[in-house]
Amino acid sequence: MSLPTVQFAGQSVGKIATGLMRLTWAPKQTPDEQAFELMRVAIKEGATFFNSGVFYGNPPDSTSNLQLISRFCEAHPDLKDKFVLSVKGGITAEFAPNGTIEFLREEVEKINRILKHRKMDMYEVARLDTKTGIETVMKNLLTLRDEGHFKYISLSEVAAATIRKAASVGPVSCVEVEYSPFTTDIERNGVLDACKELNIPIAAYSPLGAGFLGNSWKSKEDIPEGDHRRHFDKFSDEHFEHNMQLVKQLEEIAKKRDVTAAQLTIAWVGQQWEGVLPLPGTTNPDRAKQNIAAGKIRLSDDELKQIRAVIDNFDVKGVRYAKGRMSENLFA
Repeated sequence: MSLPTVQFAGQSVGKIATGLMRLTWAPKQTPDEQAFELMRVAIKEGATFFNSGVFYGNPPDSTSNLQLISRFCEAHPDLKDKFVLSVKGGITAEFAPNGTIEFLREEVEKINRILKHRKMDMYEVARLDTKTGIETVMKNLLTLRDEGHFKYISLSEVAAATIRKAASVGPVSCVEVEYSPFTTDIERNGVLDACKELNIPIAAYSPLGAGFLGNSWKSKEDIPEGDHRRHFDKFSDEHFEHNMQLVKQLEEIAKKRDVTAAQLTIAWVGQQWEGVLPLPGTTNPDRAKQNIAAGKIRLSDDELKQIRAVIDNFDVKGVRYAKGRMSENLFA
């Protein structure tokens, strides 16, 4: 059985997207041989929407993810046009949103210069520049699109009203937001409904709860040193053990279906709407293959109801990120 497809960014891509962030934005960068194998597996299995970011690297070399993609394209020229590449940007080195035409033009030129062997297909603003305003940001993005720097526009961490305003100015090809059993905010804040209404696909990042599912962590101390998730509130000593109870409940359902809890969860996220593309990230090619296989799982109505009951009756503890950090412009 082949991976189901979705009309995405003007063409057909696999129902599971491929997150590249952890290949470079991690305590240790994944060796090229391993990273290239993961990317080859994704292309072969049909998970052809690749998600990158201009800042997905450890300082001072924050562009290491783009450099990795460039090396992959150089090593595999036959595969360089076999995937749709989205690159997240639009924020400064201090992680402040900047949607001015001058900043965006300089950044998209830099991105394509680093990629060297191909251009990005999609440019995604990571956070909304509220000073510039979404209407002006969209006009700037349309100008840069028309100049040929990229083909498609994506938004990340935006509110329903912002999505509608943006779409009234020009075509929005994707909205990237967090969506998992641990974070179902988009079901309540109108984002999911807005994307359904406007038929804008959703790239659902962290479908495995930023690592709660898919890892064998027993405590916060199991998270690798230097991993920014050590600072996430949900993984704090105060909340870790409580939140792991949700994992255990999902594991029980997964056992009955003879799949992993991670696969069950990815399948569940993808079935919440046909336009949702789960966006898991891993550094392990075998794990990537398992994640992609989850896109072929079709949960029954009874299974969906059972999973929904578990999620709706579980009170996840902790805010999405670290307390007091990265909160500005979330869902702006």
